[in-house]
Amino acid sequence: MSDLLNMDALELSRLIAARKVTAVELMRATLSRINAVNGAVNAIVSLRDREALMGEARLADAMAPVGWLHGIPFAVKDLVAVRGVRSTSGSPLFANLVPKADDGLARRLRAAGAIIIGKTNVPAFGLGSHSSNPIFGVTKTPYGLDRTAGGSSGGAGAALAARIVSVADGSDMMGSLRNPAAWNNVYGFRPTTGIVPTDAGENVFQHQLSTNGPMARSVADMEALLTTLTDGGYRGGANPKSAPRIGWLADWGGAYPMETGVLDLAESAIATMTDLGWKVEPVAPPVAADVLWESWTALRSFAVMLNLGSHWRGPATRAILNPQALWEVEQGFAQTGDRVQRAAEIRLDWLRRLEDMFTRYDALMLPSTQCWPFPSDWDWPRTIGDTEMDTYHRWMECVVPASLAGAPALAIPAGFGAAGLPGGVQLIGPRGGDAALMALGRVWHDATGWPQVRPPVI
Repeated sequence: MSDLLNMDALELSRLIAARKVTAVELMRATLSRINAVNGAVNAIVSLRDREALMGEARLADAMAPVGWLHGIPFAVKDLVAVRGVRSTSGSPLFANLVPKADDGLARRLRAAGAIIIGKTNVPAFGLGSHSSNPIFGVTKTPYGLDRTAGGSSGGAGAALAARIVSVADGSDMMGSLRNPAAWNNVYGFRPTTGIVPTDAGENVFQHQLSTNGPMARSVADMEALLTTLTDGGYRGGANPKSAPRIGWLADWGGAYPMETGVLDLAESAIATMTDLGWKVEPVAPPVAADVLWESWTALRSFAVMLNLGSHWRGPATRAILNPQALWEVEQGFAQTGDRVQRAAEIRLDWLRRLEDMFTRYDALMLPSTQCWPFPSDWDWPRTIGDTEMDTYHRWMECVVPASLAGAPALAIPAGFGAAGLPGGVQLIGPRGGDAALMALGRVWHDATGWPQVRPPVI
């Protein structure tokens, strides 16, 4: 494997700008890597024509750099419309869709100089943290080729871990970049909702439950990409506090079932944080988990219904929707005005309680996932320990507190369990506290360097 593929995106950017590395060299290495490993991990889908990509790389070498991603291969999450590239959203409904225009995210990537090589795999419509769909199949973590890479940004996480790409975009409604970051031993960042611009949709109800965000093998790369995704609106470079105060929420007072070893891994991360001078202390959850779940599921299903309801109404298209989409849409149609209002009131109360907690803590911490990467032929875990999961997404409940609040959350790798599979923890900050969380992440990365532990496929 080319040494170029182990480099972070910012390092590649500097080398290309200094003419010490060419875009052609990097593209050739990237395509060779895809040929070698993508059959096993299935991270990249809708790969563009090789000669077209090599031609764009030659053009990049002939030009002055136009941005920090100049000449760097980039695969865009398959929930994003990319001009001239098959963009399926993981659903047979859009199996042959080739957009004529870019979504805003893709436009910003091109403006920064990225060469878009294809897409990263997702579950249909991004629903469920398991990147499997009937068009492209399942994406597997390079750390266990019989295990899921998570989702919905599973293709992005696996591509980073497999050294196919150096930096990637993800999105996060219900842990969709935090879960795959943990299961692929990389970083993921859910920014404060609203700082990454969204494209105008057809619905008058513009919720703030989901957001695009960056993923990478280093925090510095994530900050650079977040600046691009926000069209320059994010200002990073904050200085980390020397002794940050971290509130450890563990399993939310026993409400979140955890697979054996998940909390042990988090405790080992706490030990490292303590060695760094961070002040980590247990904190009791201020709101009952079932109350947050009530609010979250009502608002989420209502939002999904508004997005996919038109497909549900047509018998032909409804027959193509996957079970997760059908469940969400039907739950959304069942909502009443009173239930949505109650969900919104719970959310407001949670925001007030969080605001109070952040007067005492710089960040709150939870595991990024409640279980280890599960077998890739499962649809989702039906139990965690002795606890039965009553919905397709209940096993992801630990990501809800940040999502419901629209708060920034940094998923950091924390090492490996007894079976050699990776896991991580999430640091949650106050709304608008994105740069401060990234500063903590830089300290963590310098001290641990977990993504440098390469997966067996390398």
